[in-house]
Amino acid sequence: MLKKWLSYILPITIHEKKSQISKNIEVTWNNGKLVIDSENTNYSYGSLQKVLRSGLYSIGKQNIAKMNTILVLGVAGGSVIKTLVDEFQFKGEITGVELDKEITAIANQYFKLNEITNYTPIIADANEFVKSTTENFDLIIIDIFQDATMPDFLFEKQFISNVKELLNLKGFILFNTMNLDEKGINKNNRFIASFETSNYIIKEFKNIEVFNELILVEKIS
Repeated sequence: MLKKWLSYILPITIHEKKSQISKNIEVTWNNGKLVIDSENTNYSYGSLQKVLRSGLYSIGKQNIAKMNTILVLGVAGGSVIKTLVDEFQFKGEITGVELDKEITAIANQYFKLNEITNYTPIIADANEFVKSTTENFDLIIIDIFQDATMPDFLFEKQFISNVKELLNLKGFILFNTMNLDEKGINKNNRFIASFETSNYIIKEFKNIEVFNELILVEKIS
């Protein structure tokens, strides 16, 4: 508890782990809360949780309460899963796909993600998962970063096409992305253009927590 209170003065790192995928992972007490950070960005329970929480509230508690299945691509420490379960009281099935075994172990050790009974973790490449799964989902959350970098496949036609196939009618896609430069902005615009048909409604939420941008897609027909 002492470290927790001291963290209001200065962040206190209590665990550090090297990862081939995420480089350096740290668990830190910061302003009285445990957070997970990579070398250059917050991964879970800090500013990232605020970003995704704002996206979930844009969908609405009532809409989420009606859902049966949610897919999270890029779990990291699982802050969005904890938000869904603890804050939104989501009772349906949550499937989480995470490539990094190291950060999954940390999420279980420090945040008890493995104790959530309606959560199924899958250690896999998200790009391969969306190609092979036969399930469909009411909400697909895309939150994939390797440190502060987003993999190129997220913006490729095949990945987007696969995600579309997995989304149920009246379902939502919530994509957490970044617009650090012109290249990033162009990537986001290409992603959005893939949904600019009468089948979808698109909303953009720019400059959330400085560089984050949320793209919300609703499948209406």
